[in-house]
Amino acid sequence: MKKDLISITDYSKDEYLKIMKLAAEFEENPNQELLKGKVVASLFFEPSTRTRLSFETAISRLGGRIVGFADPGSSSATKGETLHDTIKMVSNYADLIVMRHPLEGAARYAAEISPVPVINAGDGANQHPTQTLLDMYSILKTQGTLDNMNIFMVGDLKFGRTVHSLLMAMSEFGSPIFNFIAPEELQMPKVYKLFLKEKGIRFFEHTEFTDIISEADIIYMTRVQKERFSDPIEYEKVKNIYILNNAMLKNTKPNVKILHPLPRVNEIHTDVDSNEKAYYFTQALNGVFTREAIIAHTMNLK
Repeated sequence: MKKDLISITDYSKDEYLKIMKLAAEFEENPNQELLKGKVVASLFFEPSTRTRLSFETAISRLGGRIVGFADPGSSSATKGETLHDTIKMVSNYADLIVMRHPLEGAARYAAEISPVPVINAGDGANQHPTQTLLDMYSILKTQGTLDNMNIFMVGDLKFGRTVHSLLMAMSEFGSPIFNFIAPEELQMPKVYKLFLKEKGIRFFEHTEFTDIISEADIIYMTRVQKERFSDPIEYEKVKNIYILNNAMLKNTKPNVKILHPLPRVNEIHTDVDSNEKAYYFTQALNGVFTREAIIAHTMNLK
């Protein structure tokens, strides 16, 4: 039976821990010829830099070959080809498909059609499971544990697929506490708050970005995503609402780390970059090792 990774809930807690262990092994030794003779299709129907490049780096370090596109304008989608036909065609050529798509549910649909495994590299505002796993690896590396974390999620919690997936995964570890900092227009959707309530996990909602972050173990910043707004006036109202600067970190815990799925716009001031609590660039590097681990697990190579 093929292993797809479409939602973070496709993996069990044991699989999360297996990915963490494999990621640490790949960090020690990233160049392994596990994909020698294999072809991976990289289908990015939506722009991406870090996710696409880290996947392609992971595939290259594993000795695989890459086919696909980084711009749907260069694919037959511009001629009216359906997603169904694209996936059917590509699955003839590749042993694994990595796909990003702007429509929620597109990755699940692709997995149902494809005879080869599909890894979701982000589908609309829905899920981004590989980002979640690299976020978890970053938390584990910096905190020494995944249990009992106090996680502050800041910014676009409505459309931010990374926070949705991370919330669901981290709810499996110890007794986490979540603090959501967002304007009224971008608050965490009710479905995720209901999920936490049903699991008996505490969460708190705030609209002000203040010294409450002094309690945080992890500050997870997100950008307000212009591309998710149909009304540019609504975007302009909230785009600069929360900006983290170096002075705000003065009274935070010594172990706190700042994560961000990137790209940032201006929600983290550049004066934070030199602070030892800033971790977002190393977090992006962790993506290569984590995605090597995910590919190896998906293809039953380790």
